Amino acid sequence: MSTTFSGSNSFNRSWKEYELGFGDAKGDYWIGNHVLTWLTENGDYKLTFELQPRNTSKWYYAEFSTFIVLSDAHNYKLQVAGPKGNAGKDSFSRHSEMMFTTYDRDNDQWSSGNCAGKLGGGFWYHDCYTCGVNNAPNAFNWIGLSGRPELQTSRMWLQCK
Repeated sequence: MSTTFSGSNSFNRSWKEYELGFGDAKGDYWIGNHVLTWLTENGDYKLTFELQPRNTSKWYYAEFSTFIVLSDAHNYKLQVAGPKGNAGKDSFSRHSEMMFTTYDRDNDQWSSGNCAGKLGGGFWYHDCYTCGVNNAPNAFNWIGLSGRPELQTSRMWLQCK
């Protein structure tokens, strides 16, 4: 899973597209929530974010020792814990226990609307702004990152424990 906003692929996709996956694994890509469930349901994987802020060549990382995505019957609910890394404040753990949201299926905690509809990307939104690694360029961020939180690139990697 990688988000770079190279323009080759938009992350403003439907529930079905996020479920099945889209893009090219060499660029802008989402593996698919169905596959994420299949891979992670036994707790055998950890997740690492690689984050590159705008206007810099420096990279940061945030690793989570627990990363589980429940099935469609649970709206691909996220279970995440065990953060470590150099990306500053943990912006992802607060999304634990959130269900996946897309512009056509609102499962987020924002009472005034749909985060994916507002920001242009599917994710496990708790609120709309803390961890915007799949958002449109104007909200593509990791709040808590040293300096400015705006990103030019994010990558999400699954690794066997």
